[in-house]
Amino acid sequence: MSDPADAFDALDGWRVEGYAARVHYRGAGDRYSIEFYGPSECVLYWKVKGDGETAVPVGRDTVPEPLRTRIREDLDAAGLDPEIERRQL
Repeated sequence: MSDPADAFDALDGWRVEGYAARVHYRGAGDRYSIEFYGPSECVLYWKVKGDGETAVPVGRDTVPEPLRTRIREDLDAAGLDPEIERRQL
């Protein structure tokens, strides 16, 4: 059986690396890296600092709702339950 992360391979902007998938988004002057991990079926948000090289994990309640909505749409397009986005670690 393939890893759930493989479902992101066909989506625009997503890169699959082993059991994880990653996408980068920019908006309102902020940049984020979003990761989906197949084994635990969870989403992590990272805010990318100005240098473009450093990222720090952030709580989903600090992420703009339009971005969270987009990630839920991507989960759905990948054939996964969009509610995965709300899972707490």
